[in-house]
Amino acid sequence: MAKMRAADAAVKILELEGATTAFGLPGAAINPFYAAMRNHGGIRHVLARHVEGASHMAEGFTRAAPGNIGICIGTSGPAGTDMITGLYSAMADSIPILAITGQAPVARLHKEDFQAVDIASIAAPVTKMAMTVLEPAQVPGAFAQAFHLMRSGRPGPVLIDLPIDVQLAEIDFDPDTYQSLPVHKPVASRAQAEKAIDMLLGAERPLIVAGGGIINADASDLLVQLAEILDVPVIPTLMGWGTIPDDHRLAAGMVGLQTAHRYGNATMLASDFVLGIGNRWANRHTGGLETYRKGRKFVHVDIEPTQIGRVFAPDYGIISDAKAALEQFVAVAEERRAAGSLRDLSGWVEDCATRKRTMHRRTHFDNVPIKPQRVYEEMNKVFDRDTRYISTIGLSQIAGGQFLHVYSPRNWINCGQAGPLGWTIPAALGAVAADPTANVVALSGDYDFQFMIEELAVGAQFNLPYVHVVVNNSYLGLIRQAQRAFDMDFCVQLGFDNINHQDTLDTQPGIPKGYGVDHVQVAEGLGCKALRVTEPELIGEALVRARTLANEHKVPVVVEIILERVTNISMGTEIDNVGEFEELANTSADAPTALLLLD
Repeated sequence: MAKMRAADAAVKILELEGATTAFGLPGAAINPFYAAMRNHGGIRHVLARHVEGASHMAEGFTRAAPGNIGICIGTSGPAGTDMITGLYSAMADSIPILAITGQAPVARLHKEDFQAVDIASIAAPVTKMAMTVLEPAQVPGAFAQAFHLMRSGRPGPVLIDLPIDVQLAEIDFDPDTYQSLPVHKPVASRAQAEKAIDMLLGAERPLIVAGGGIINADASDLLVQLAEILDVPVIPTLMGWGTIPDDHRLAAGMVGLQTAHRYGNATMLASDFVLGIGNRWANRHTGGLETYRKGRKFVHVDIEPTQIGRVFAPDYGIISDAKAALEQFVAVAEERRAAGSLRDLSGWVEDCATRKRTMHRRTHFDNVPIKPQRVYEEMNKVFDRDTRYISTIGLSQIAGGQFLHVYSPRNWINCGQAGPLGWTIPAALGAVAADPTANVVALSGDYDFQFMIEELAVGAQFNLPYVHVVVNNSYLGLIRQAQRAFDMDFCVQLGFDNINHQDTLDTQPGIPKGYGVDHVQVAEGLGCKALRVTEPELIGEALVRARTLANEHKVPVVVEIILERVTNISMGTEIDNVGEFEELANTSADAPTALLLLD
């Protein structure tokens, strides 16, 4: 039996499981693991500036391509606690990442050693497994189990904590006979598929709600095939955006409180049946459940058994991997078509298409300072169909969901449930590391951008080019909006005047008085390129220039766009019927960003 250090065995297993890239920061307690990575040489390492950033990079890496599992590495103590936000984000959105931390020697774990913390207990609520390996011989099994859990059932993150003496100990391990543990995923039965399809065929105005589980299962083609066979419109969730191209005739728009379309909400309210596949019925999608559920039946398909009935009880539930369920659904639908038993839904499809053609909000504004709608109008003009957008939370993400267009799975990478500020930069870097040929465009408000702005240096150092659009109103509009319920405008004054707002280049306008941080100067100081736009007619030119600079210099390029300082989202409109919806849509077509809600 081959003898090697446990750290070497762990790195070898990573390679055998298909890992190619790790993001992290070395340190005393994890240095044996780093020495093993150096000796083996099969895993590229990207040096983050913050361990939370490394965890978000790992998530962006995973989400950029099917089968990827991102890895983040850090030393003991605060490195592990810094990863918790990233683990929470990955757990909430069903994204597999592997966090590896160093730890004090086993004999010192209960003696208040420097940077010794029970990270496994801290991480347990936000992982599928969090384990401190106390015996060197357990290392191969722990890593095999980690990959088994990350890939089985509902995907999610795992943390493995390695005491330094465990890493250094010699163990028996034969990499030539290593075998991955089998992956378990529940599969819909034929009878379940027949029942679900027959329930859909009994409806007059059915919809399919396509969730992120379809993207995780790499099953978007099957979804489109099913929709086309049945001639049923599709509503993607925010996490499922891209499962069907936005310009497909059956793409009916998104639904909900924030990242929604007028026509999507109207179509949902007009429907009488919903088949949800790989979705969670998250509250930003459903709004008020009484309105969302009224007058329609639901079938829910999800890989996680406890997800069925968690938010509301469907009329029928199926526990299944999305791809396995769609394969069954397509087979049944094909048989029903061959038997001539499909329902003619052409009238319903045309109604949905009419709403999609006519129920739009105005985007073309020439105002200075710039209105946000104009930014997304210009982004749609400049960026190609294959653009991969990265965003996390805030007014920028909400407006992006309302106005941008997505045409392929994994081309909208968004932190859906956790929504931590600062996620966007590292996630974008991870996505570029996974696929350097992709046309990546990140979207942030100024506060999200400032949270982990230091990670731009990673993009400069490791030549990870992308375009980062920063819509800067220096206003914290979404937070201010939430404060209205408390009749306050407190601790949200982001701008300040105590810096020199001189032009950084003769061709660059200075940042306006009171807007605070000069993001152009900071980005350039971190080794990137940056542009600033203050006039709407120059947005498109700046976006084109940014893409050229990114390709030429192989670094992130920041485009800071100075926006008007107003809150941009109306959050309180209640819509109870399609007539009321359409009346408001027709009378408010020129309103800045009137939202129509299912609440």
